[in-house]
Amino acid sequence: MTHRRYAGTVSVALLALLSAPRTPAAQVGASAEVVAVRRATVPSAPADSAWHDAPVFTAALLLQDMVEPRLLDPGTDKVSVRAITDGTQIAFRLDWADKSKDDLPGIAIYSDGCAVQLPVSTSPDVPAPQMGEAGRPVEITYWRAFWQGAVDGREDSIKALYPGATVDHYPFDAASLAAGSEEQQAMAKRYAPARALGNAMAGPRQRPVEDLIAEGPGTIRPADKPQSNGRGVWTEPGWTVVLLRPLPKGIAPGSRTQVAFAVWQGSHAESGARKMRSAWVPLLIEKSK
Repeated sequence: MTHRRYAGTVSVALLALLSAPRTPAAQVGASAEVVAVRRATVPSAPADSAWHDAPVFTAALLLQDMVEPRLLDPGTDKVSVRAITDGTQIAFRLDWADKSKDDLPGIAIYSDGCAVQLPVSTSPDVPAPQMGEAGRPVEITYWRAFWQGAVDGREDSIKALYPGATVDHYPFDAASLAAGSEEQQAMAKRYAPARALGNAMAGPRQRPVEDLIAEGPGTIRPADKPQSNGRGVWTEPGWTVVLLRPLPKGIAPGSRTQVAFAVWQGSHAESGARKMRSAWVPLLIEKSK
């Protein structure tokens, strides 16, 4: 994601085409744009066979070296993208190489992640892909491997999050407090103030994604309500992540807009603004056949 306008995306798209997609399962050739093919239903699983017939666009990723904190050492260099729509929703499948699965917290430990960004309104002159501009917002669907682990059933406890930790005793686990009792829950809240105050980041989580709005670097905020979902699976080659969300208002079947992508590699100490990101990429929303 960069401050260049749409005219500047053509050269980036051409560079992206020079790289073959990482995932060998594609049944169709590489595409010069992201084409959201029309299907009756939108797949939510990364392994769904519907993805095999979707064109692959390989997006070149760039350093986020424009605002602090900058990423100066390149990480993931490309991400393969497929898209499917039913005319109401759109799903993106992102594939990228990552030798390590980073989905736990810790001191100087970071989570893998990815994001899809779309302009709120469709126009020939889109906002800067570096998270939009003042008065010209973008919508971002953000997925983190740490959240995926929680949704997949990882216990929300110190021992699960920090396997090497040694815990002598927590007052809310005292034998004198009946599990689930009013007294035990009150004590648990005392030792989890962020959760007690309703902090959305405190967990446990029901979705591995977050919906965000931004009008430029440093302006990101949660959307008014959650509307997206996702699912990520790691295998030895890397991550396959599906991000599912409604089509933005004003983007109808048969129309074109722009889309941008970002990838965070936890083992490369990438977090927040320290990420690899793309320029705007043309996105075609296919009509029904």
